[in-house]
Amino acid sequence: MLLHVVKETDKRIIVRGAKYETAAAYANQAFVKPTIANWGDDKLSDYALGFICDMSAPGVKHICRTGFAGRAPARDYPLSSRFDEVDTLVVFDDVLVPWERVFLLGDVGLVNTTASTTHSSNHTAHQGATKNVAKCELVLGTALLMTHVLGNAHLPHTQERLGKLMLYTELMKACLRASEADAKHDAWGVMCPAQLPIEITRNLFVTAYPEMVEILQLLGSSSFMIRPSEADFHTPLAPEIEQYLATDTATARERVKLFHLAWDIACSSFGGRQVLYERFFASDPLTRAQFLNTIYPKEELMERIRSFLGRDDDVE
Repeated sequence: MLLHVVKETDKRIIVRGAKYETAAAYANQAFVKPTIANWGDDKLSDYALGFICDMSAPGVKHICRTGFAGRAPARDYPLSSRFDEVDTLVVFDDVLVPWERVFLLGDVGLVNTTASTTHSSNHTAHQGATKNVAKCELVLGTALLMTHVLGNAHLPHTQERLGKLMLYTELMKACLRASEADAKHDAWGVMCPAQLPIEITRNLFVTAYPEMVEILQLLGSSSFMIRPSEADFHTPLAPEIEQYLATDTATARERVKLFHLAWDIACSSFGGRQVLYERFFASDPLTRAQFLNTIYPKEELMERIRSFLGRDDDVE
């Protein structure tokens, strides 16, 4: 975020700069705030700014990337055509923000402590974990149906790859459930998910999702390349498509529809963006590992090892 205040009055501030916001182009309003991180001392205080702003306010401009699906039919791009989330660089060209919409101004201490004090990081991680479970189930379900249609689900290397997808899916679900089972009320009476298990999902998914997509690519292999369009089924080639792409468990149309979905997950521009998004959505792996080291209850485990090493009983 590169936003700062260029002028203050009794009733409003004037903001200048820019910030990346996913899907801001669709929003009526946005809560524009600093990235959750430890900013250290007051050197960055000019950028410690958080406020609510109308996305149609004078001076707000949106620089959007090109959409992925265009006017392609949903049968050919089932995810891109429905769920493409246009990424936006929001530019604030001297935007007026009323004081009643300003929540943070110049206080680096608030930037550093708000997430932990309010447990907002727990809640955003819980939302992220719910998303992660849905994505895991999408990839796993697609992989299971692909191998069923292709008739190779019984092969050892296929089962090994499916097992890895099952492992990640169930780990995500277990961590999400543990965070809910161990949830507690905070000082304001708000029920907060347990931090440690929900943080594990953030750490794991950064590397798990790219691997899951790669596994889907390996399972689909050359079948990804044989994807006639929906329009092809309405041409003189339709009989040949029906004859040569059908399998023992699926018609040609069923197979093609399935692999259009798999392509949109694993090979299309939309799918590539999803992999990139998940690599950095929760920040980079090093930052996540450092945070996990900060919150992990180490002393109890170390004390158990000290206790074991301190035993003087003899073993016969």
